Amino acid sequence: MKNRITTKTNIFDRLTVRFSAIALSAALLSAAPFNTAYAAAPALGTAGSYAVLAGPAVTLTDSSITGDVGSGLPFSIITQTNSTVSGTLHQGDAGAVTAYADFLNSYDALAAEPCNVTLTGTLSGQVLAPNVYCFDAAATLTGQLTLDGPSNGIWIFKVGSLGTGALTGTNFSVVMAGGGQPCNVYWWVAEAATMTTSNFQGNILAGMDSTFTGGSLIGRDLAKAATTLTGTTVSACGAGPVLPPPVDPGKDDCKNHDHGHDKDHDHEKDHDNDHNKDHKHGHDKDNDKDHNKK
Repeated sequence: MKNRITTKTNIFDRLTVRFSAIALSAALLSAAPFNTAYAAAPALGTAGSYAVLAGPAVTLTDSSITGDVGSGLPFSIITQTNSTVSGTLHQGDAGAVTAYADFLNSYDALAAEPCNVTLTGTLSGQVLAPNVYCFDAAATLTGQLTLDGPSNGIWIFKVGSLGTGALTGTNFSVVMAGGGQPCNVYWWVAEAATMTTSNFQGNILAGMDSTFTGGSLIGRDLAKAATTLTGTTVSACGAGPVLPPPVDPGKDDCKNHDHGHDKDHDHEKDHDNDHNKDHKHGHDKDNDKDHNKK
């Protein structure tokens, strides 16, 4: 009888330990930061078709833009100085106004996105997986940040998540790794975004002005207020770099080969003609000699 009671007690103890382990695992999983690797990207609407989109004004100086550029408020302006735009300019037209409204909706949606991880410091040397990251106030970034994750990974950075804060980057670079895509990176900024000699990747959604001086951007530059780019190269999502038209080496080689072949053929013809001329001239001379002897 004692053995039966002891056996039942042991079984009960084992089950208790097993259930406790399961409960602890569930608690740890619920407390872990939510990974947005497979979350849907924030909807940008028609704003997603722009490389640069601002409210009252866009100013481009010594810059190269691959993609559409728009100013989304009525009577807004786009000013270009020594700049090239491989795309369409939308200066306060209906398309830009609609895109700007879509951007504002996206901005508000990201503002309500809950934070999973709070960041501090410059982010230099850090490697971050897909997630929702927040700076409570302003962020001043420098050095290299690596975003490592799958091609469908989503990174969301919120600067000034408590209500105020600007994004500033100097000699700052973002590097994608593991298949991660720059167009799946979102930088929501409560106030202004300013990048100086930085190689930036991702979509900037600025609550005030956006300013780039030097450097490059792969992604989108979207701002509620004005946007100014000076000496900056921008490649919109999916646009890729501007490349010269491809050269068909086979075609050119064929032309050169034909041209060379024709020249060689003409040379052979000239050689044959000269040979025939010399042969005929010598033959005529011999005939004249024979005639004189007779």
